Amino acid sequence: MSGQECTARVCPSDKKGIFFYPDSSDTAIEATLSNVISTTNCTVLGKEGKQVRVVEHFMGACAFQGIDSLNVYLSSSELPILDGSALVWMEKFNETGVTARESAVNFSLKIPLSHSFGNADVTLLPSESLKITYYVNFEHPDLHDTSYNWTIDDSYFEIYEARTFGYLKDLERFQEAGLALGVSIDNTVGLTETGYTTELRSKFEPIKHKILDLIGDLYLSGINPLDLKAHIVAREAGHRIHVEFAKILYNYSEENLCQPLKK
Repeated sequence: MSGQECTARVCPSDKKGIFFYPDSSDTAIEATLSNVISTTNCTVLGKEGKQVRVVEHFMGACAFQGIDSLNVYLSSSELPILDGSALVWMEKFNETGVTARESAVNFSLKIPLSHSFGNADVTLLPSESLKITYYVNFEHPDLHDTSYNWTIDDSYFEIYEARTFGYLKDLERFQEAGLALGVSIDNTVGLTETGYTTELRSKFEPIKHKILDLIGDLYLSGINPLDLKAHIVAREAGHRIHVEFAKILYNYSEENLCQPLKK
């Protein structure tokens, strides 16, 4: 968004929780729903006048790796976009090594949960295992009235390597407004009237990126969505409804309507 360079130093922590320290400050912003201050164009966390933007890709990588405790020190207020996906974070975690969670659980849903806003909605249905169906309706021949299904048994790689995207025709307008200043062909898939500005890494890459965003946003609830025994159905959704639904999921889990079961 800002176009500024940023260095991120990711450190292990004995304290449960993922904490961001933006702008080389001592202010710790925990990755929780209560710290979400904006969901316009990306998910933004804030506290005590400090903020950290574009947390969703990093949180998605943490969900895939099962990471629930980290300190992340940033030289600016926005996580590096890298290649526009979670791929580099996953590679760095794998190079460094990740300690497996000792008490991983599955959350078995007893009743359906649903939330809608305008044309968008997210629904959680009881299921024997995790399945995510994401429906989009973009002005694009490949992405008009289209959905993609992903299950926990499918490849993780095609989800976390999926890059962010946007309409090429909107780029100039965003940049005039001071947004998308770091966008390049190396980190963003541009949607043109008939195709893309770069070759896709896999079919339906933009929809797979929406699934990555959903996983990252839902993880702010403290519940790893990959542990859910549920069918998640998202329709024309975005960061706002992802986060609003994560609050519903959190409240229901607190009321024990999501039952943790040992794997």
